[in-house]
Amino acid sequence: MPSAVEIFRDLHAAPRGFVMPNAWDAGSAIVLAEAGFSAIATTSAGIAFSMGRPDYAVSDVGLAVSREAMFERMREIVAASPVPVNGDLEAGWGDAPEAVAETIRLAVGIGLAGGNIEDADARRGGLYDEDLAVERIAAAAEAAAVAGFVLTARTDALMVEGGGGLDGAIRRANRFRQAGADCLYAPGVTDIDDIRILADEIEGPINVVMGLGNSAGSAPALLEAGVQRISLGGSIARSALGFVRACAAELLDAGTVGFAAGQIPQGELNTLFSNGRR
Repeated sequence: MPSAVEIFRDLHAAPRGFVMPNAWDAGSAIVLAEAGFSAIATTSAGIAFSMGRPDYAVSDVGLAVSREAMFERMREIVAASPVPVNGDLEAGWGDAPEAVAETIRLAVGIGLAGGNIEDADARRGGLYDEDLAVERIAAAAEAAAVAGFVLTARTDALMVEGGGGLDGAIRRANRFRQAGADCLYAPGVTDIDDIRILADEIEGPINVVMGLGNSAGSAPALLEAGVQRISLGGSIARSALGFVRACAAELLDAGTVGFAAGQIPQGELNTLFSNGRR
């Protein structure tokens, strides 16, 4: 029987791409896997919000989710999921290439099939120097190769001022590919023509995120445009919290619980969450 890493790697080489939604805890991972997706990912935003903490670029270090806490939650997600899990590893929790490599080794150790490393420098703002960013991916790729771990290199060139737009994203992504990345990811693009350009000009399978600040887009259209992997980032987690807010408003304002009509029955959840945990 193929391992989770082998299954995940094969998905990136398949003739048609796949959709990979993002979970933030064991329960959401089980529900997403049970729906029929061939792989799922974690979301650092969803995990942070579930802990009542802000996500990522946090001015108060005391509010940030530590690598240890993030890995503990990702370990729970991996243990609960019957399908391969890709980890949101942010910028690798360290500037130096060796720090990023250590994060990859930890990710392999908890059973993640793959993971993303970003080139955004959250502490200082903007992007890491391009040469340093490439060195970081090269170190990550060397650590990943030992286990066949699927390394995704993410560039935020389209998300930050001075990132170089499409040209900058393509150049960085191709350099990351040459450094050993298996999949390339440039969030911030929604126009289908721009997505086709990325798919054509980036020398490797690409990931496109849906739901990043909007509800536009169609997974089939993205796959037809040449996208290999579609992720959702924190969209489902943010939507779930939006539903909690709407439930609270209905209960407070109208005193009704109409929202309860859409709940998954208790018995169904008990059965779902019991499977594979004996």
